[in-house]
Amino acid sequence: MLSDDQVNEIIVEVENVPSGVVPEKMLVNSSFGMVSSASDIDVTDSQSFSSPNDKKSKQLLQFSTPLNESFSQTLHSPGSVGIDTPCTSHENLQGQKLIASLIPMTSRDRIKAIRTQPRTMEEKRNLKKMVDKEKSKQSRRMLELNCCAQCLNSISRAYRRSKNSLSELLDSISLWQKTLKVIGGKFGTSVLSYFNFLRWLLKFNIFSFIVTFSFIIIPQFTVAKKNTLQFTGLEFFTGVGYFRDTVMYYGFYTNSTIGHRNGGASYNMQLAYLFTIGACLVICFFSLLFSMARYFRNNFINPHIYSRGIAKLIFCWDFTVTHEKAVKLKQKNLSTEIRENLSEIRQENVKLRLTQQLIRFSAHLAAWVVSTGVAVACCVAVYYLAENNSEFLKKHKDPGAVLLLPFIVSCINLAVPRLYSLFRLVERYEMPRHEVYTLLIRNIFLKISIIGILCYYWLNIVAQAGEECWETLIGQEIYRLHLMDFVFSLADSFLGEFLRRLIGMQFITSLGLQEFDIARNVLELIYAQTLVWIGTFFCPLLPFIQMITLFIMFYVKNISLMMNFQPPSKAWRASQMMTFFIFLLFFPSFTGVLCTLAITIWRLKPSADCGPFRGLPFFIYSIYGWIDTLSKRPSYLWVVWIYRNLIGSVHFFFILTLIVLIITYLYWQITEGRKIMIRLLHEQIINEGKDKMFLIEKLTKLQDMEKRTNTTSFTMERRDVEQPGPLPVREHDAARDLRFRRSVQEENSKA
Repeated sequence: MLSDDQVNEIIVEVENVPSGVVPEKMLVNSSFGMVSSASDIDVTDSQSFSSPNDKKSKQLLQFSTPLNESFSQTLHSPGSVGIDTPCTSHENLQGQKLIASLIPMTSRDRIKAIRTQPRTMEEKRNLKKMVDKEKSKQSRRMLELNCCAQCLNSISRAYRRSKNSLSELLDSISLWQKTLKVIGGKFGTSVLSYFNFLRWLLKFNIFSFIVTFSFIIIPQFTVAKKNTLQFTGLEFFTGVGYFRDTVMYYGFYTNSTIGHRNGGASYNMQLAYLFTIGACLVICFFSLLFSMARYFRNNFINPHIYSRGIAKLIFCWDFTVTHEKAVKLKQKNLSTEIRENLSEIRQENVKLRLTQQLIRFSAHLAAWVVSTGVAVACCVAVYYLAENNSEFLKKHKDPGAVLLLPFIVSCINLAVPRLYSLFRLVERYEMPRHEVYTLLIRNIFLKISIIGILCYYWLNIVAQAGEECWETLIGQEIYRLHLMDFVFSLADSFLGEFLRRLIGMQFITSLGLQEFDIARNVLELIYAQTLVWIGTFFCPLLPFIQMITLFIMFYVKNISLMMNFQPPSKAWRASQMMTFFIFLLFFPSFTGVLCTLAITIWRLKPSADCGPFRGLPFFIYSIYGWIDTLSKRPSYLWVVWIYRNLIGSVHFFFILTLIVLIITYLYWQITEGRKIMIRLLHEQIINEGKDKMFLIEKLTKLQDMEKRTNTTSFTMERRDVEQPGPLPVREHDAARDLRFRRSVQEENSKA
């Protein structure tokens, strides 16, 4: 035990230390002395410690209690920092040391450090106030030196606040937020992925319409002539007649340079038309890449997706949700997600015998052969119909005759995917995700093949036929195809799905309600969006039409879903479906559109009597003429260099494509590596569980052996107690030995 003089010496040494600088060793010794003198623990080193390490650990244990008390007392007295109080000086010094360690931290790190303190909320608030107060004092002292740092800090703080406010604003004005929650709670994430994809396409087309309307349509309105054609109403279905001489089609736009009367800046319509369409496509390209990368990272690379979000589902609850309906909806969403996770785990553990695998493989092969044959037959039919369409229109002057080709194509797009859906009765996939992927691939092969044949018909037959303003004719064809596809989708939702519900509920009750066909509905959206991308060059108002149709389709599909469909019989997670949808939208849909427009701009001759490019040998010659004009101006030579070395260079696009492929490969390797790591961690967890079970079994055996030993010893003692006969004999022998020892000792003492 330390003497009182030693304790006083340590306290004096601590008090002489400058404010905010307290050596750790001195604090430990002083606290130890205070505890030893206050508690009067009279324990020597030989009695309490077996080694120097044990002695040190004992000192730290004795030091921990007064240190916590000093923090608590310091936090409860904010004015005690830097001021002597009746409390002991080492308590204030400990609080000063804590505050001094928190001041240099950033705001985020400081908040995290305060949160990790084992204190009450009141103590944490007081600590934060004290730290802010001390930091403000220091900032006033070093105002001249830290002016730039404070400005940067305030700017970053304002940026974070504005970013959070903007994200909250976007979340508050997000379309159909409540409706999507209801759909996800009742039908699961698989059906919800379709509506999320529809909303994503709607935002996409809103942006495209804003760009085209701002840079193409509005300038054309300033020089547009009055339309003298009569409007009959049939134009909404055929796209001809009155709409021909409006901003809806390519042929109406002027090829002149729009200038102000006062001699202001001019507006080149040719460059505006090409640059606007090109900017939309470039932005779409990077948006698709960014969306794919983001969804790929969130759904394939992040480690939490391999645990299926179990921690989020079980241990997390949003306590800001207080409304009764919102709470029930949240509970329903959580229960649906848990059911999907459990169903997927159960499906992954299903193993088939060899004969079952052979039967399944044969069924899949037969289904693929039949589906491919049907797709090829449909493509051949569309090709011959398109090839003879011009002669058919020449023979039939009826305005409704132009709807024959769109009608046949829409019938194929409606009937064949339903035929593909019937293959599930034969294939019988264990994983619903595999079934959806298979249907998506079959449908995309059918629809993109039909669009490819139509593009070949437009670019090689219509464009080369010498028709007047063939760009407008192609725009009208695309408008009719898009409109007919929309009408068929509405008819299928209102009539087909409703009739199927009546048959399943009243006539053939064994069928029951049908399930929502995700693959077919998603491919309808991709097909319509592909037509819009191709048709924007020939019909600039097509993004606006697509925006209206998507808005209507959301409500139609939502009503039909609630009335005519049941939740999926096999619950499954669709967290990775959006990635696959956007990938299909990018390839082959968007890449095919780029190829089509590239052939149009670089290889086809514009019409001589209509459109902004009339009189040019090719569309791209407007860019060539503009570059030649800029090359004569020294201040614009950098634009010429960018065009010739980047945009007009094949090597640049080759390098760009190579970079994209390398990044994709790296993402893929990261995904595979994390999958392997997750598998190894799962195996490690299993092995650790086996080790624990082995140790538990050993401990159980040792406890059983100890119980048996104790039972045996207890039995022996009871036997000794139950045999009193030999006890007097033993006492007699012991007394005789004692007398013998005493006699011997007496003889020795006498000697």
